[in-house]
Amino acid sequence: MRRVLDTIYGAAMVAACGAMVAIAALVLAQVLGRVLDRALVLAGGTALGLQVPSLAEIGGFLFVAATMLALPATLRAGGHVRVTLVQKLGGPGVQRALTLVVLVIALGLAVFAAWAVGARALDSFQFGTLSFGMVRVPLWIPQGVMALGLGLFALALADEAWSALRGIPAFRAAERARGTTPEEDA
Repeated sequence: MRRVLDTIYGAAMVAACGAMVAIAALVLAQVLGRVLDRALVLAGGTALGLQVPSLAEIGGFLFVAATMLALPATLRAGGHVRVTLVQKLGGPGVQRALTLVVLVIALGLAVFAAWAVGARALDSFQFGTLSFGMVRVPLWIPQGVMALGLGLFALALADEAWSALRGIPAFRAAERARGTTPEEDA
C-alpha cells in the first residue's frame, strides 16, 4: 500500500511540474512572438501579431493545478511550513499529540475543501460554465483538477495521521533527515 500511495503522490507531483513547464512554454511563446513582431517592425516589415490567446487565464489555471497537485508530495517531504513554537513547550508525548490533532483538523478542512470544490466542478459541468477569456475553457476542468489535488492532499493527511498514530509521520522523518526538526523532538 505504501508504494501505491507514494506512486500516486509522485504522479501528482509530476503533473504539477508539467503544469509549471506548460506555463513557462506558453510565456516563452508569447515573449518570442512579441520579439519577432518587434524585430519585423524595426526591419520595416509588418508585425504578424503573434500571441497566445488567454495566456493569463490559462496560466492561472495551470498555476492552480500545479499548486494543488503538489500538495501531497510536498507534505510527505516535509516541505510545508509548520510552526513548532507550541510543540517546543512539551515533551515528545505532547509533541506527538499536537501533531496528531493538527493532522486531524487539517484532514477535516481538506476533505471539506475537496468536497466543496468538487461540488462546484460538478455544477460547472452540468451547467456548461465557460471561462470569459478569448479561449473559452470549460470551468469544470480546472475546478476538477483542483478538487483532485485537494482530495489527494486529504489522502496524504490521512496517511500522515495514520503514520503519526503508529510512530513517526513521513514529514517529521524528512525534517529530521534535514536537521530542521525541533530540538526536543530530535
